[in-house]
Amino acid sequence: MDINKQQRLASDPFASVWVAASAGSGKTKVLTDRVLNLLLINGRPEKILCLTYTKAAAAEMSNRVNKILKQWAVCSETELVKSLENLTGEVPDSDYLTRARRLFASVLETPGGMKIMTIHGFCQTVLNRFPLEAGVPPDFDI
Repeated sequence: MDINKQQRLASDPFASVWVAASAGSGKTKVLTDRVLNLLLINGRPEKILCLTYTKAAAAEMSNRVNKILKQWAVCSETELVKSLENLTGEVPDSDYLTRARRLFASVLETPGGMKIMTIHGFCQTVLNRFPLEAGVPPDFDI
């Protein structure tokens, strides 16, 4: 099985997957593709949460998603079709192309933006939101 097919299978939002691989093998690409696929199937940006281990990985993934969505919004139809074919393995119809073009604006208009953060950052967010339930002072600091 070729690497692109394996990555495409792992980025399918309808599949439950575990990706474990060495540095530089494409984990961030797979997770980025998974986010893009979720957005394309009418996933609302505010309902997507991506967790990574490092701040660098979270920033890289956020940059990649935004860069691709920005490209989709302004590229030619031929380039958009090719990009979506590479992502999904299927030829997109006109509704799919329209949806892809509108995603960048949708993400920009999402209050607080997309949630792409570290596991530690997510835990801190939960603790800040529910300090009493977690048994920590409301004004705790890390």
